[in-house]
Amino acid sequence: MTLFAFGINHHTAPLSVREQVVFHAEQLTQALRDLVDRRPVQEAAIISTCNRTEVYCATTEPREAVDWLAAYHRFKRHQLDPYLYQLPQEQAVKHAFRVASGLDSMVLGEPQILGQFKDAVRTAQSAGTLGWMLNKMFQRTFSVAKAVRSETEIGASVVSMASAAILLAERIYPSIGEQSILFVGAGEMVELAAGHFAAHHPRRITFANRTPERAQQLAERFLGRAIGLNDLASQLAVYDIVVSCTASPLPIIGKGLVESALRARKHRPMLMFDLAVPRDIEGEVAKLDDVFLYTIDDLGKISRDGMSARENAVTQAEVIVENQVTDFMHWLANRELVPMIRGLRDAAERSRRHELERALRRLHKGDDPKAVMEQLSRALTNKLLHPPTHALNHAGADERETIAATLARLYQIQRPQ
Repeated sequence: MTLFAFGINHHTAPLSVREQVVFHAEQLTQALRDLVDRRPVQEAAIISTCNRTEVYCATTEPREAVDWLAAYHRFKRHQLDPYLYQLPQEQAVKHAFRVASGLDSMVLGEPQILGQFKDAVRTAQSAGTLGWMLNKMFQRTFSVAKAVRSETEIGASVVSMASAAILLAERIYPSIGEQSILFVGAGEMVELAAGHFAAHHPRRITFANRTPERAQQLAERFLGRAIGLNDLASQLAVYDIVVSCTASPLPIIGKGLVESALRARKHRPMLMFDLAVPRDIEGEVAKLDDVFLYTIDDLGKISRDGMSARENAVTQAEVIVENQVTDFMHWLANRELVPMIRGLRDAAERSRRHELERALRRLHKGDDPKAVMEQLSRALTNKLLHPPTHALNHAGADERETIAATLARLYQIQRPQ
């Protein structure tokens, strides 16, 4: 059984593909159980975010695990292959360390991915698919991410999706403070974006969400108001800027809805940010005049343009990751030797008990204690040395030198030159 990771991300697949390979939160537990129950996979965890869908597993048949991902999302394997990366053992460990540390994110150094990793681990624990191997890897992953954050400047002045959205808004509108902004959804991404926009004191802030209570919480925090998703059709025209990020599997803002809003606005421009995967806003909306629509990939490109200042931090972080990968692989190799070490100790313990029982019987009969101890020590020595001596005496010519060198190293014997 070996560690194996595979998936797609913003480097390998466009948004149009990524949104078809998303695991929604309510699907994850059953998907994990399905993978482990039906395939030769003993452990599994799934990371599914806006930028990536990755499966980490312990398996004897990596190909069948990949086949499962394609089938689960109704892809033919050859359709998914061009976008897929497959990472065996050491590469999988290094990838996990880099991703959790923010080195592989669309926004370099962004901290959200670490929380998403921890959510994935909790889900796998709940599903019963997290075993000792993945658990140890993820615990080390969290430790590496913490070290990178604390020992480098990788997260300093992160150019976030939200700040990239502000930059675009300032290019289109003379003042954000004069605009009305609608946030659709109430998750972490929306909360982060709302904080950035609220700092510019817009004329109106509104939150629309499927769960009214969560929308009301954000409205109270940012001095805005809350509406239901059903109110979008009647109120969309009021807003100059729309930021949407929900977990809906289907678009919730269609081309027809936006066309109606534009007519009501007398074609005053609308700026729309779709931060969701799958997308919340139909792609055809981008073709409408007077609409500026940006996806999460668009914002990611803008964010990456401001990354050059942190090159030194990246170099330092990569060194930490490389050292930790080496250390973890050493631990894993030693862990795989545990059954052999246990077998050696069990064999030695059986010999010890057998000879001790013989010695106790002789002492009980009244034999000389010194002679009994002498015999005990000789018998133990002979039993412990018999296996290596027998192996050396019966070795073929091609392996005798290897065994002799190994024994000399184990017993620290100086061999004649």
